[in-house]
Amino acid sequence: MFRGRRPERDAAAVARLRAAGAVILGKTVTTEFANRFPGATVNPHNPAHTPGGSSSGSAAGVADYQVPVALGTQTGGSVIRPSAFCGVVGYKPSFGEFSRSGVKLQCHNLDTLGVLCRSVEDLALMRAALIGMPHHPIDRSVAAPRIGLCRTPAWDAAEPSVQALIEQSARRFSAAGASVSEISFAPEFANILEHHRRVFNYEAARNYAYEYDEHHDLVSQVLRDTVLTPGRELPLDAYIEALDTAEAFRRHLDDIFRDVDVLLTPSAAGEAPEGLGSTGDPRFNSIWTLSWSPCVTLPAGAGPKGLPLGIQLVGPRFRDEALLDIAAWSEHHLA
Repeated sequence: MFRGRRPERDAAAVARLRAAGAVILGKTVTTEFANRFPGATVNPHNPAHTPGGSSSGSAAGVADYQVPVALGTQTGGSVIRPSAFCGVVGYKPSFGEFSRSGVKLQCHNLDTLGVLCRSVEDLALMRAALIGMPHHPIDRSVAAPRIGLCRTPAWDAAEPSVQALIEQSARRFSAAGASVSEISFAPEFANILEHHRRVFNYEAARNYAYEYDEHHDLVSQVLRDTVLTPGRELPLDAYIEALDTAEAFRRHLDDIFRDVDVLLTPSAAGEAPEGLGSTGDPRFNSIWTLSWSPCVTLPAGAGPKGLPLGIQLVGPRFRDEALLDIAAWSEHHLA
């Protein structure tokens, strides 16, 4: 429905990068509307497997050394998960820190611009350029952090290789001097993923009103059946309850982060799934998108099929620079 369309101007993020001296090579493949229906991109480690999504081409292009850095967006797990599947470093900042002006809007309470690259140092450089602030170099001499091992309510969905990786990483960090403790959500947030789904579906259904009403047959059946139609049918009260629960969950995390500096949790449920019909399970990312927390995924070995696995570090809102320093510390002790 957008064939032949040429934007009149750069998105704010692209304009900021150009102003900082970046060379923009082009736009990479994404899933349909940064949602579920995949494009043609394959995983550079094994083309029979998905690269993840929605930032499929960004993750694959960085992993394949076509570009050193790329932009992506995350409404569920669309930066962190493809980064993990393709074995690169991914960063979703605190909600609202990177401008979304010029980005196609899907969910106004969730959409977050992110960065995919091959080093934590490049994350810091990109962050400075995108926000328009002085560059804060990574401090690799940061003191051993307080780390909370957070399995999340989705832990049973993680493959054994991922569960083992997270527990092994916790032991490595502890041996390196970090204080590691077990962290669990309060019982009232056991179904936090359901509240993410409500916000996602309700907002996407309304933000895609033009596409759904005027070009119904050009919108994939997958998007119509899983997001847009359910979102239109969701009662307003259920959406408001989800927003209230999300804000309570953020305050709950604020309390948790008084005792730990970062949370250690899976980046994805497992290796990149075989086939290109699905971009993988986003549940280990959607929680943190709803919480507006900054997240970094680091490559951390391989699974039973030889495909990359990652670990995810989650920090308190608006403490992104401290999170990047701890990510560099963690990267060193994972090497």
